[in-house]
Amino acid sequence: MYIGVGVSISQVRELLGGQFQTFLSDGGLAAAWQRLATVLDPWYVQLAEEARFSAVLHADETGPALRSRYAGRSTSWRMNGRTWWLWCFANRTCCYYMLDPSRGSPALEKFFTEAFDGVLITDFWPAYNAFANDRQCCLVSRCTSGLRELEKVDEHNHSAEWQAFAKKLRRLVRDGIRLRKRPDFAVGHYSSRVLLIDKRMMELAEGHYADADAKRLAGRLFRFRDSLFTFLDDLDVTFDNNLAERMIRPAVLLRKVSLCNRSEKGAAVQAVLMSIYRTLKLRGHDPLATITSALRTYLTTGQLPPLPVQSVADG
Repeated sequence: MYIGVGVSISQVRELLGGQFQTFLSDGGLAAAWQRLATVLDPWYVQLAEEARFSAVLHADETGPALRSRYAGRSTSWRMNGRTWWLWCFANRTCCYYMLDPSRGSPALEKFFTEAFDGVLITDFWPAYNAFANDRQCCLVSRCTSGLRELEKVDEHNHSAEWQAFAKKLRRLVRDGIRLRKRPDFAVGHYSSRVLLIDKRMMELAEGHYADADAKRLAGRLFRFRDSLFTFLDDLDVTFDNNLAERMIRPAVLLRKVSLCNRSEKGAAVQAVLMSIYRTLKLRGHDPLATITSALRTYLTTGQLPPLPVQSVADG
């Protein structure tokens, strides 16, 4: 109810006491979750390893840049009154959350114990630069040089130079996305068109502009020139970071109910339980039934069963 649905602790207590005649205090619930997280910690460690060695990984973090996305409120995490950050690393079968006081390299160093060997899909947050050789920057995020950023600048900048620049960049991004969406698209099949897109991007990035917004976004294009159209070279890479944003949203909504954490231990417990619950959902398993079954095995044998793999539908 708390991790999966987002019911507050007081409401959990009320439901348990009213319908199930099970009376627990806030401390009793917290202690139970701590014991559960201790038992399930090997799964959490395994999730981190699977994420680090995946071919494609999405990453996102809560921060002021997401303010407009979540009802105009800051989405930083609070830990006993201090500002912390919720990090999310996810792919199609794995979701790993980490709560940390840093929103920069110190936090990423804890997760990426070595350089990431796959393709990392992120926004343009510069902290990711040192941890992946191959990267795809989200082309639709509001805080990037993608389509939403152009719409945001259009609201206040009506200069002719900006309008010309925005038109070219918007067309460039859409041409890349349209090419990828072709039913017959395959890596290498449209190599001449991909080269043309790269050439147009470099011409736009290396142009000289008097308009401040055009100059700013052109500089960003140049800095991230190798991370804008990676999705045209790898079919497993998407042009957006929607997966990580979808995975981080339930945790942010839970933040409003839980009022975050009062201790570092509580933050660690919440990260473990959220990661396992969300991963089991991604893999097509019922989290409640799966965890209950794992606990029965643990109580009987003293060993936690293997973390379930992706569920395959019949047929």
